[in-house]
Amino acid sequence: MSSTQPAHSPYLGVRDEWLAQRSEAALEPGLPIIDPHHHLWDRADWRYLINDFVADLNQGHNVVATVFIQCRAMHRASGPEAFKPVGETEFVAGIAAMSESGGYGSTRIGAGIVGHVDLRNGRLARDVLQAHLAVGGGRFRGIRHISTWDADASLLNPAYQPPRDMFHTPEFREGFAQLGPLGLSFDAWLYHHQIPDLAQLARAFPGTPIILDHVGGPLGIGPYAGKRDAVFAEWKRNIQDLAACGNVVVKLGGLGMRIGGFGFDAGALPPSSDELAAAWKPYIETCIEAFGADRCMFQSNFPVDKGSYGYGVFWNACKKLAAGASAAEKAALFHDTAARTYRI
Repeated sequence: MSSTQPAHSPYLGVRDEWLAQRSEAALEPGLPIIDPHHHLWDRADWRYLINDFVADLNQGHNVVATVFIQCRAMHRASGPEAFKPVGETEFVAGIAAMSESGGYGSTRIGAGIVGHVDLRNGRLARDVLQAHLAVGGGRFRGIRHISTWDADASLLNPAYQPPRDMFHTPEFREGFAQLGPLGLSFDAWLYHHQIPDLAQLARAFPGTPIILDHVGGPLGIGPYAGKRDAVFAEWKRNIQDLAACGNVVVKLGGLGMRIGGFGFDAGALPPSSDELAAAWKPYIETCIEAFGADRCMFQSNFPVDKGSYGYGVFWNACKKLAAGASAAEKAALFHDTAARTYRI
């Protein structure tokens, strides 16, 4: 479904007619895939629900299961503020039950659910986590508390602007400490210059699984425009340092967002899988070399990245990037790392 995004939106608008100009047959159509990062929502200017996602899934790739990642969807309208995000887990658990009926295809949509808890609430976070577990139908796996910050306000999401040093505050760390004892993980979404903050957090909590989203958010717009080489060098150093933390895995994707500055949306035609693979190769190779295939997983970030390319083309690009991998490495990148991380 097409979306019409306002000019200040952090997302690129989806143009179905533009996307329809690029269609590719699925490479290695039998390769099992878990898509460990997608969203579902019903917003005033953008609806992306089960039927919309199924239409993207039906492009020839063998996506056997997916993991929903928090996106402020369907929070409760009433009740204590800290517990309102539990509504998102209730919503996705219902979608997952619909999917498991078999009426929407063979993919297990929402086999894992990552919700939100404001960890700055300290010990109260445990009560909210338990509320998520209670409504998740056995699918709740952890939380994401977005921490994207930059001195340039144009790089911030108008709907959510976390403080600069959130990871270092005593309140946040007290909340973070509630995850490990419950067997839950933490998805981290931040920008490339914040990766050292995550490394410090990972070292402070070595028993808590941490997932770095979107290869660590290398920026390419605003004050970072035209500085791709310098940003890449800083990002690479930070990634290599973070990889020394054995409790961290990384998601390979999310490079279709506006903030990356790749401009995939600017062409008369959508990019091909060859074009995507060429642009992403330095980032994907750096992550796999640093973390190893068994700590990396390809992710779609749909529908956010749908403003830049189609779902089927995305997975073809990933398969081309993994062409030189062994069978075991390929299984890890597309399925096994996600299955282990999110217990699917």
